[in-house]
Amino acid sequence: MTQRQEFKVLRTYKDFELREYLPCVIAEVRVSGQFSSSSSSAFSTLFNYISKGNNSSQKIAMTAPVIAAQKADTSESNYWYVSFVMPSGSTRGRLPDPNNSQVKLRELDTEICIAKSFRGRATDELSQKIIEELRTSASKANIALSDETRICRFDPPFKPGFLQYNEIVIPVYI
Repeated sequence: MTQRQEFKVLRTYKDFELREYLPCVIAEVRVSGQFSSSSSSAFSTLFNYISKGNNSSQKIAMTAPVIAAQKADTSESNYWYVSFVMPSGSTRGRLPDPNNSQVKLRELDTEICIAKSFRGRATDELSQKIIEELRTSASKANIALSDETRICRFDPPFKPGFLQYNEIVIPVYI
């Protein structure tokens, strides 16, 4: 089974979970454009990195989810940051450097986020609908959210759309 990003559920609300994500390392590519085309072009670049496209020609295990993050209402709003979470226990110092300069390795600290899962192909339209619902629910629960939104996809694109599992994850201001 594919390893997943580690988190603890802190509290379950009617429409979402409050989670604590554990520290991890991500491999990330910044791309501009629409969600679907940006995600696909970045995916192949990241997949190349974990498939020996690094200075050690080392194969790195695939994990889930594939994350597409965007910050709203900033100069960055036209950019997507697509990332793979590196296997549990990875550190920046123990991972090989990417051969492609577009791939950046970054360590993330412990982070509190809200998350809502959904089924179906994570299209821009469906994702935006879930994001609006999630932000509204968090506001009603008096939870302050960052301007960053993450669309997390757990299944390969060839899996039938109605079976695909996804999550919207938004960092919380503490």
